[in-house]
Amino acid sequence: MPVTAVSGSASGIGAAVCQALRAAGHRVIGIDRAEAQVVADLSTAQGRQAAITAVLEQSGGVLDGLVCCAGVGSSALSNTIIAVNYFGVSELLDGLADALAKGQAPAAVVIGSIAATHANPEQQPMIAAMLAGNEALALEQANALELSHVAYACSKYAVTANARSKAVQWAKQGIRLNVVAPGAVETPLHQASLNDPRFAKAVREFVAPMGRSGHPEEIAQVVAFLQSAQASFVHGTVVFVDGGMDAMVRPARF
Repeated sequence: MPVTAVSGSASGIGAAVCQALRAAGHRVIGIDRAEAQVVADLSTAQGRQAAITAVLEQSGGVLDGLVCCAGVGSSALSNTIIAVNYFGVSELLDGLADALAKGQAPAAVVIGSIAATHANPEQQPMIAAMLAGNEALALEQANALELSHVAYACSKYAVTANARSKAVQWAKQGIRLNVVAPGAVETPLHQASLNDPRFAKAVREFVAPMGRSGHPEEIAQVVAFLQSAQASFVHGTVVFVDGGMDAMVRPARF
């Protein structure tokens, strides 16, 4: 039975991923702030280390899979967005890499976002700070900008770039690593944006060509595929699961 750790397991995409992986025969170690096998706050360095320690204890130091779903949206404070969406992912990847290297056909997935492709976030200084592992500077720059939607796009760009870079290194250890980039999905995070007067109009009007938002289960099925033997040669890629949003915005870039 494959053993897979899933962050953000208590709700939204993370909960759907847990269900899909269990249906596929995985033993899941959920990580979340409550109602999970591992209760931890990924917005702090101490919480991330506690999560890593607990996962290693519960897995016996051997993991076959890791799915990083935990994240917050644009309605959160900019520093929280950077702390959870980037450092809460990158530190789990680093801290659990050795356990994955000991697993059977190990694979990992990071949940990114189509937001990573919007408004040229790579031009923001906080990107370099995140990729350099300088959390204090990245948080400072995000707070100074005072634009939480930009911080969100930057966090997803950086976490995608980090995973793509790490995939080259991890291949030598036999670990596959991919990114799934959802568009609008009916989750508590999406609802929070709809309830936020700063973003509600833009969120309502930015509709995928398919005419609807996605459902968590639709993202989870793609994640389950990437974690399976059927995806054995899929590595270092970004899979858009967005109802055509990326094609609508960037038809000539792929």
